[in-house]
Parts: sequence; C-alpha cells; structure tokens
Amino acid sequence: MFGGIGRALSHRDYLLYWSSNGINTIGRWMYRIAVGWLTWELTESTTWLGIIAFAESFPLVVFSVLAGAIAYRVGYIRITLLAQTATAIVAAAFAAMTLAGVITIELVLVSALLIGSLESLTTPARMALVHALVPKQDLAPAIALGSATFNAARFIGPAIAGALLVWTGSGVVLAVVAIAFTQFCLTLLVIKADEPERNPGPWRDLTGDIVTGVRYGFRNPGIRFLLVMLAVTGLLIRPVIELMPGFSAEVFDRGADGLAILMSTLGFGAMVSCIWIAQRGRTAGLTGLVTFSLFVQATALILCAAAGYFGGSLWLSAGFLGVVGFAMLVGGVGSQTLMQNAVESHMRARVMSLFIMISWGLPAFGALAAGWIANFAGLPVTIAAGGLLTITLWLWARPHARKLESDLEKTA
Repeated sequence: MFGGIGRALSHRDYLLYWSSNGINTIGRWMYRIAVGWLTWELTESTTWLGIIAFAESFPLVVFSVLAGAIAYRVGYIRITLLAQTATAIVAAAFAAMTLAGVITIELVLVSALLIGSLESLTTPARMALVHALVPKQDLAPAIALGSATFNAARFIGPAIAGALLVWTGSGVVLAVVAIAFTQFCLTLLVIKADEPERNPGPWRDLTGDIVTGVRYGFRNPGIRFLLVMLAVTGLLIRPVIELMPGFSAEVFDRGADGLAILMSTLGFGAMVSCIWIAQRGRTAGLTGLVTFSLFVQATALILCAAAGYFGGSLWLSAGFLGVVGFAMLVGGVGSQTLMQNAVESHMRARVMSLFIMISWGLPAFGALAAGWIANFAGLPVTIAAGGLLTITLWLWARPHARKLESDLEKTA
C-alpha cells in the first residue's frame, strides 16, 4: 500500500532508528531556535548571532572527513552512541545553567562549539548506518524517508520551540532538547546493524585512512560525478536560501511574513520530494532524475527571480521556489542514495563524509559570494545568474550521466 515506505519501515531496527532519530532531529531544530533566542536575549547583537551560528556549523565542515575515518575504526553505532551521549550531557548542563540564571554568552559559545563538534562526529556514521539497517533494495526509500523526516522536523521543531519560549523560556526548551537527545541514546543501545568489519589498524594510520577515503571518492567516476553535481548545487542554487531575507525585504518590501511564505514553500516542496522518492522505492533511473533536477532547479530559480524583477507577486515567486525545493531534494536525496548504493561497505562512512563536507560547506561560501555580487547587481540578477550557470553545467552533465548510470544504479 505504501510502496517503498512500507518496505523500509517493515524492518524492525530501521523503524526504531527512524522514529527515534526523528525525535532527535526535532530536538536539534528546537536547540537551534532556543540558542538563537538566548543569544539575542543576552546580547541583542547580530554579530553574536553570526558567531554562534558559525560555531555550530564550522566543526561539521572541518571535521567531517576525519569523523568518517573514525567511524570506520570505532563502528557506526558505537561512535554515534558515544558522541550522542556526550551531546545529551552538554545539552543537560546547558539547560541547567540557563534555568539557574548563570548562563553567559561565553558559555553559550562553548556549548555551541561542543555540540557542533560532537554532531560532526556522528553525522557520517548516522548516514552510513542506514545502509546497515535495511537491504540494498530498500535503501532508496529508507534514505528518502529520513530526509522527509528531517524536512518535517524543520517545521515541527521551531513550532514547538517557539511555543515553549513564549510560555516558559529558553531553559525549559533546552531541557526538552536534552530529553530528545537522551531517548536516541537509549534506542542505539537496542538496535542491531549489519555493519562492515571495523579496521583494527593502529590509530597512527588514521591520516592514511582519511587520504584513502578522499582518493577513493574522487577516483571513482560515478561518485566523482555526484560530488560535482552536489558542488554545483551548493555553490549556485542552495545559497538562495541564505539570500531569502534580503529577497523578501528588498524585492517585495515584506518583512518576516514574506520570508515565512518563501521559506515555507521551499520546505514544503522539499518534503513532498522526499516522500515521492521514498514511495518510488528504487534506484533504477535515479541518475537521470538527479541530473535533470539540475535543469529544473535552475529554470525555476530563474523564473522566481524574474517574478521579482518584473514586479510579480510574492506568491508567484514562492511557487517557483517550491519547485526549486522539490528538485533540490531530488538531487540531494538521489545523490546520497546512489552514493551509498555504489560505494563499497568499508568505505561508506568516509565517502559520506565527503558528501557532508561538500553539501553543507560549499553553500556557506556560495552565499558569501552571492551576497557580495548582489550588492552591485541586485538580488534578482544574482539569483538568475546562478540559474543560468547551472543550466550550462547541466548540458555538460547529461552525457556523463548516461555513461555512469549502470555503475551507480547496480543492484548487486
């Protein structure tokens, strides 16, 4: 009845992992809202907001490749459990200090750095763990279902956090976050996964493991192709998300309400995309979809910018942005699925760390460049230029995709 979704959830350990990690992810989004609000309460400084946000994301970019190599040695469940337990302890201490009224902005910064660093240790392992919980034929819906849950949590978490902030305050929100993190630790204790054999080599060879993973990823033609696709999206498409506050204010003369409309349609399109991929439930044809998603993203982005440039309505631009969100997640979830499908099991965590570094790191640099260019050319022109460049790269990618799809979509 539910296609690929039903098949994925029929596996007990994946069902436990998915549901518990969903609560954990809601907690992470609640944490972001609470920390941002607490930072503003303590400083009323946009500079500090930027510093705290950077402290949370910087470790993911810097340590993701190292984390992939560590996961190969320690084991996916073990490294996730250790880091997740430490994260829950930090969150509980953070909540206690806030409730006691002794929190300072310096302590917020330290907590953000610690939680960001611990998350960087778990992310490659958590992504690789999905493959160890379901058979290969159910991998596509399992990954897509996880991404759909992540996007749903982007709405649910802030909504819960916002209500609790109004009624109680940051300390209570952080206490709920600590509970959400703790329940995931308990789930990790009971699930069983078919993990690859751990590397028993000495820790001094860790650098060699990292180099081996990077070399493997970029020497494999299929994985290299997917990494290039992710880099294109990260540099030219995803920075749009960071520019939306300016797009709402400068182009449509709207405030937070306009931003909410734009971001909600983007997120809704992304969530629908993930559910569709999960129900589709197969890797066959996914390489072509990932490649075509570049063209759809670029075209919808150009139309979104044109609607603003030529005086169209906010809702029209938002509609095109929803299409961008749909196609963006087809590309992201599809690339992740194909990468996990094609990679050898003992290299999976290290290769997925490259996925994280490119997917989560490049948009920050793309946003910096796009923001600087927009000062001179304007937001609509800058956004449309990103779309035009993406179409050019899509023309290059099409013939390569046809040659590589058999390797990326192999079922055995």
